[in-house]
Amino acid sequence: MIPADPGFGVYVHWPFCAAKCPYCDFNSHVRHQPVDQPRFARAFAAEMASMRVRTGPRTVTSIFLGGGTPSLMQPATVAAVIDAIASTWTVPAGIEVTLEANPSSVEAERFRGYRAAGVNRVSLGVQALNDADLKFLGRLHNVDEALKAIGFAREIFPRLSFDLIYARPRQTLDAWQAELEQAIGYAADHLSLYQLTIEEGTPFHALHAAGRFAVPDGDLAADLYQLTQEVTARHGLPAYEISNHARPGAESRHNLTYWRYGEYAGVGPGAHGRFVEGSRRVVTFTERLPETWLNLVEAKGHGVVGGETLTRSEEADEFLLMGLRLAEGIDLVRYEALAGRPLPANRIAMLREEGLVMPVGNSRLRATASGMIVLDAVVADLARPERP
Repeated sequence: MIPADPGFGVYVHWPFCAAKCPYCDFNSHVRHQPVDQPRFARAFAAEMASMRVRTGPRTVTSIFLGGGTPSLMQPATVAAVIDAIASTWTVPAGIEVTLEANPSSVEAERFRGYRAAGVNRVSLGVQALNDADLKFLGRLHNVDEALKAIGFAREIFPRLSFDLIYARPRQTLDAWQAELEQAIGYAADHLSLYQLTIEEGTPFHALHAAGRFAVPDGDLAADLYQLTQEVTARHGLPAYEISNHARPGAESRHNLTYWRYGEYAGVGPGAHGRFVEGSRRVVTFTERLPETWLNLVEAKGHGVVGGETLTRSEEADEFLLMGLRLAEGIDLVRYEALAGRPLPANRIAMLREEGLVMPVGNSRLRATASGMIVLDAVVADLARPERP
């Protein structure tokens, strides 16, 4: 059952990492001196209070502590952040509270501290199950440490997810299938499986441009994607979103809020938020550099440095872009309410004929497996204004 209300989430960004991975373009920073965690916790609470003025009273449906590497936080810091959220908005008992963790920063005692603080779901950045590729990806853990972290997480938390990156250099279909099936054997209920992408501004971008390594071509990447769908479905973790797989009922509630075009407050350095303020949806984004963000919050109560109010057309485009990532697809009635017009019937018919989209019941539209591979093109086609 798809809920009528996609929810209101709170995302808190912890921007620090022990090392910067060469493929990563997230807002993460390495500091060689200890971070003043109590000071950052106070700043998170202050920025939440500022956000509360803008969002009004809300009931939180999920909390996500992302990064960076949130498992570098002390349990007391995590507890302070969660308590601040509960002091700012209404937080019902038992909602999903996720913390991202790297296997290299995992200790069982720290995990127990996070659980006592209120975390009930952990997402581990495993990324690969062979040591050579972990080294290539710049990870600080090895396979044994990853499996140990998974074991701790399964013992301590009700819910567990971990990430893997595929379409790595020289990776074959057979090798990926074996690794994926091994991963499923350790997975509790959720896997996030991402194709390696070469992001501009990262060390990998420069190395790739210099010919130091190659990633699978488009045909092999598509085959790896298709294999991923087949293997996970066969083992009871079908894709509910392009890159995310879960046993039924174990989907990430927080990420579904994004993809179902719900609302969320973004707190911390470089965090983005999207929520309705008054009668319009607004976008907020904060200062990316942690120390600058901290000084801004302490000076004026928040680190928001930009944002915009979305037009109805922009809302509709975002709704389309996010919702078609999901296996459940989009509600056509909601799209029409946002856009002020229905999706063009002739374009839907053309994409159906090409096998890229399909109806779900009488009022929903979803991308097919073939459509997911070329989703950007499908969305662009549907969103393009019709000629007069």
